[in-house]
Amino acid sequence: MNQYSNIPPLNAAAVLKRYGLRADKALGQNFLQDDAALEKIANAAEILKDDCVLEIGPGLGSLTRYLAVSAKQVTAVELDPDLLGPLGAVLQPYQNVRIVHGDILELKISELIDQPDYIVAANIPYNITSAIIRHLLEGDIKPRRVVLTIQKEVAERICAKPGDLSLLALSVQVYGKPSIAAKIPAGAFHPAPSVDSAILRIDIYKEPLIPTDLLATFFKFIKAGFGQKRKTLRNSLSAGLNMSPQEAESMLTSAGIDFMRRAETLSINEWKGLCETRSEK
Repeated sequence: MNQYSNIPPLNAAAVLKRYGLRADKALGQNFLQDDAALEKIANAAEILKDDCVLEIGPGLGSLTRYLAVSAKQVTAVELDPDLLGPLGAVLQPYQNVRIVHGDILELKISELIDQPDYIVAANIPYNITSAIIRHLLEGDIKPRRVVLTIQKEVAERICAKPGDLSLLALSVQVYGKPSIAAKIPAGAFHPAPSVDSAILRIDIYKEPLIPTDLLATFFKFIKAGFGQKRKTLRNSLSAGLNMSPQEAESMLTSAGIDFMRRAETLSINEWKGLCETRSEK
């Protein structure tokens, strides 16, 4: 017996049928209903009894119940008005859950959570993974941990090492350390997506790896660097930053970076050095 033992199984298909609903493909709805997978997400979040948890897209409340068992309070933000009825019914026994109807990307985090150092746990739509992560990590109050169920390939890309980095990986890794807590097969969802998923855990740093006053420059540089990924840094930065190839080459050389390298090979520390070189001018 563990703390989740009394949580009854949730049959997403049956709940949807009872309310005359179907999963909305346009909203990326795939309802996670496998008990073992739900428990893995809750465990990866490492929720303490005084923690406030923000859940994005609770859907039918399957994960919300696991979060509510451990947390002081869960704020669950749901975009689809059709799900508010079944969601409220499923969560009726949990008095520490607050359901908010709205778009997480349009809401200020501080209006949802009044406790810094909060935790995010969610099964999010694959098509807005990048936007949600950026919104959370650049919010007015920062979480200490983010646990998301996302497409497995995307999770692996976020956790990549220098040599195979992407714009998304750098955008996450500058704020926290990502790791894959577990893999989840497509069959754990209703309806089953066409790809497998993974539980991505991001432990947020107290301060970003790039100084706050250089963050805007950092994002400007990495967008330029990956804007023409097949090109060398000399050419991609030249095109993306509206400078001559000679200026880009000089800037890279001043930072001790070979101008013939490509963006995916640079570490965050090297991007930081490049930002510092630029700011000194």
